[in-house]
Amino acid sequence: MTSRSAHRETWLDEAAGRLVRPYTVSAGRTRPTTAMDLLSWVVATGVRPRGRLEPDHDVALGLCCVATTVAEVAARMRLPAAVAKVVLSDLVAVGAVLTRPPSPAADPTDRSILEKLLVGLQQRL
Repeated sequence: MTSRSAHRETWLDEAAGRLVRPYTVSAGRTRPTTAMDLLSWVVATGVRPRGRLEPDHDVALGLCCVATTVAEVAARMRLPAAVAKVVLSDLVAVGAVLTRPPSPAADPTDRSILEKLLVGLQQRL
């Protein structure tokens, strides 16, 4: 049994949802120690933290084996984004995860991007 499936069996009930309240998952903390927003990228470093991980930390680390966003981690774990940020910042603090800000948005006045968007929309019609 993988740690993810063990987590699901221990902490989730299909009918009732999460059996452990988000407040408990974050140990009552409401603010992450690392600045990140919903579109920040997180990826595992390959460094395994010393000691035993809490089940939610273990699952979050598994979700970060490929670069993913904070929003995706929160959704897959069925956690509020604020709680997912606390869990992820714990992993950053022990060197298990790296974060980077979201890619900058495209310039909405860039003609080449607008033309590519138009072509894409026309192809879908």
